[in-house]
Amino acid sequence: MSLGTLTDRTILVTGGHGFLGSFVVEALRARGANRLLLPRHSELDLLDRDRVRQTLLAERPDAIIHLAAVVGGIGANRRHPGKFFYENLVMGVELLEAARLAGVGKIVTVGTICAYPKFTPVPFKEDDLWIGYPEETNAPYGIAKKALLVMGQAYRQEYGQNAVYLLPVNLYGPRDDFDPSTSHVIPALIRKMVDARRAGQPEVEVWGDGSPSREFLHARDAARGIVMALEGYDDPEPVNLGTSQEITIKDLAELIQRLTGYEGRLVWNPDQPNGQPRRCLDTSRAAERFGFRAEIGFEAGLRETIAWWESEGT
Repeated sequence: MSLGTLTDRTILVTGGHGFLGSFVVEALRARGANRLLLPRHSELDLLDRDRVRQTLLAERPDAIIHLAAVVGGIGANRRHPGKFFYENLVMGVELLEAARLAGVGKIVTVGTICAYPKFTPVPFKEDDLWIGYPEETNAPYGIAKKALLVMGQAYRQEYGQNAVYLLPVNLYGPRDDFDPSTSHVIPALIRKMVDARRAGQPEVEVWGDGSPSREFLHARDAARGIVMALEGYDDPEPVNLGTSQEITIKDLAELIQRLTGYEGRLVWNPDQPNGQPRRCLDTSRAAERFGFRAEIGFEAGLRETIAWWESEGT
């Protein structure tokens, strides 16, 4: 069942107050959605089976966008592999089952690029999700999220549930998590270099050797893609959301150094993990199935993110 217009549709967004969620809520409202359910964790603990089922039976949403997740960078994944596996898996499992029981018309589950095998051929194609094991430092998180793809497809087959699954590449943008203990690479580098510039520090340490590559998608673009899929995508196959543009961590660090105005040295620490060797997506399926293409240029998006951190986050 395609939702079509979002006006007067009741849409539940888990994680709607988070980084990506805030942009998704803006995108929904821009598309006419006027009946949004945006529970905070204190109001709806997705690990609480009874509470989740009671809420969905009471509210009877037309659709759900599942964004809520326990996330973090390489360090956080290494510290909490059990927590990341258990909570991400159980939140999704309980939500999808409760949605089935409540007769929810459509569910959009937002997965993770970490679900891909460590040595996936570049560019990553959705059909390659199962050709190997994910990169070890974030495998528990990636596998937990990938299990929700299997569950959605199984529920579609047995119960006719319209469950779709999206795979956004690494996200960045204003409102991101800049906490050094949990942040991903872009906010971590921005904060390090802004702090070092202000303190006059002569050098900044960067993890790894700079050789891995990554692809980055602005959260506003990702949110637009998610809403486009909610409105117009109803197939069982997973779909990548990205830009198909790759940059090495070394080039990324030097770009952020230039944009933040930090004039010290970058010191690479090869004793820290690099993570997955390369990440770059084939985004043709999103373009073909529901017309999504990224619009925000990377340098422009970085400038916006740095400006936000300089004025709002610090």
